[in-house]
Amino acid sequence: MTAPAQAFNGNLKKALAGLRRINLEGLRWRVFDAKGQVLGRLASQISTVVQGKDKPTYAPNRDDGDMCIVLNAKDVCVTGRKLTDKFYRWHTGYIGHLKERSLKDQMAKDPTEVIRKAVLRMLPRNKLRDDRDRKLRIFADGEHPFGDRPLEPFIMPPRNVRELRPRVRRAMIRAQKKEEQQKEGSTNNRKGKKRDNVDTEVEVSL
Repeated sequence: MTAPAQAFNGNLKKALAGLRRINLEGLRWRVFDAKGQVLGRLASQISTVVQGKDKPTYAPNRDDGDMCIVLNAKDVCVTGRKLTDKFYRWHTGYIGHLKERSLKDQMAKDPTEVIRKAVLRMLPRNKLRDDRDRKLRIFADGEHPFGDRPLEPFIMPPRNVRELRPRVRRAMIRAQKKEEQQKEGSTNNRKGKKRDNVDTEVEVSL
């Protein structure tokens, strides 16, 4: 058996593990496509669904959340400089063995763990956390073994971009005008140099 086939079989076993411990009766299978989505916004929607907060029957002491399938985890996006500035830290238990790994390295190693940690850290730390973790199935690609289930694609809400404050807007307008003036000045300098070259050539010819 080739290495890709072994890896796929391993991922299949991990995906199917723990389903027997979940009461799937009455639960929906929600599919999230992480391609091009911002990590934090995606994780907040997943945590809402996996807790059952989108249902009118939500209760904090019951686990009524739906099954969540996340696809294309390797294509998730982050804002700012989080790829290099965000670190995951853990301790091995030995003195001085504090380990850390950047988000960029974690995405290269296992992108599914990035989304899992983001979702788990948004869940309340109680006895229901492990049960909710079992309802979360994350895949790096678009393939998954749940094709026989009644899947429902989850539509992400539109992103509301906040309007700029007047002071920031004026600063941006000033910066744009300054760039335009610099471009115009550079083009004028080039034209002036060309004219000087033409005048010198005329003088030389005379």
